[in-house]
Amino acid sequence: MAINWYPGHMNKARREIGEAMGRTSLVIELVDARIPFSSENPLVAELRGDTPCLKILNKADLADPKVTAQWLAHFEQDEHVSAMALNQKEHVNTKSILEAGRALLPADRSTKKSINAMILGVPNVGKSTLINTLAGRAIAKTGNVPAVTKRQHRIPIGGNFVLLDTPGFLWPKLSPEACGYRLAITGAIRDAVIEFEDLAFFAVRHFADRYPDALTSRYKLEEVPQEEMDILEAIAERRGCIGRNHTVNLQKVCELLIREFRQGALGPISLETPADIQAQEA
Repeated sequence: MAINWYPGHMNKARREIGEAMGRTSLVIELVDARIPFSSENPLVAELRGDTPCLKILNKADLADPKVTAQWLAHFEQDEHVSAMALNQKEHVNTKSILEAGRALLPADRSTKKSINAMILGVPNVGKSTLINTLAGRAIAKTGNVPAVTKRQHRIPIGGNFVLLDTPGFLWPKLSPEACGYRLAITGAIRDAVIEFEDLAFFAVRHFADRYPDALTSRYKLEEVPQEEMDILEAIAERRGCIGRNHTVNLQKVCELLIREFRQGALGPISLETPADIQAQEA
């Protein structure tokens, strides 16, 4: 599945972020805890240089906690980066986030009257929700669809922090191909530009290999079949995704699988590990 999706507002966002980076003391980058590599925009590292970065693995309640721990350790290997996981279902400790960001700054910067913190993240990673939490009021528009934020905003959030909100943006070509699949499965790419059948075959293969118990438990399967189509047919039988002449409604069962994964109904699942990425790059 090749996805080439780079709307004009994202191209503009890249230019604006590059221009604003020189006035930024701290970068706060949100990634999806289920896909920390695929949702980590490589342009951010390119644009920020040595600017300290607080990397927040959001939606950690939807990810495999053991894999999330591996990713936190992986990111902490960079001396300019501190990483923390954020659970959507628990109260966000605003103070701990700001303190973690301040700890990354040199002593002469951490006491400045105003600390400019740029917050970045690919679409639908939860950036606007976090901004509203940090500000203590509804400022940024939220929505469970990609690319809600359209332009930059400067938001005072207390503790001498000023937050620069930026539009979510993806890199020009979603490669390697697996990254595009993972982003689409989690909802970072609009459903209108993807094929659910492609996503479901990719997702169900991963679930069967890494989390077979999630499939047997959720869909009451005695065992997980070997082939992707056989797995989807078994799920369709259990969930009533059957059309005329007892044929499988493939579109319906594929949409059901992806939707329930996004909702966390299959349990905490991660789609990639640091070891996966090392093997992929090799």
